[in-house]
Amino acid sequence: MNIKLIKTEEDYQQALDRLSDLFDSKIETSDSDEADVLAMLVDEYEKKHYPIDSPDPIEAIKIRMEEMHLRQIDIAIDLGGSNRASEVLGKKRKLTVDMIRKLTSRLNLSPKVLINDYKLARQ
Repeated sequence: MNIKLIKTEEDYQQALDRLSDLFDSKIETSDSDEADVLAMLVDEYEKKHYPIDSPDPIEAIKIRMEEMHLRQIDIAIDLGGSNRASEVLGKKRKLTVDMIRKLTSRLNLSPKVLINDYKLARQ
């Protein structure tokens, strides 16, 4: 096992190549241990150099609705009715604290995701 910190893009590519070679290693072998360590190093490098921003609250709601096979009408009650749901999902009106509480429970989303600021659509 020859593991080193990932400091450059070249190191990163080499680590990915090696990880690919080790991917199907049997558990509790030295190759498996090497794959585990490389995966942690790759993960840390990616967090630092390729961060992924969270979706804005409305996009997060739409993604979760799609995952749960829900339509706008299905969450309208949580947003104050069908007209209000249309305004919120169309980014013409901001989420309220009450809406966030209901959606957190209904969609199993973190309140942290829903309280993020987002821009309203131009009218």
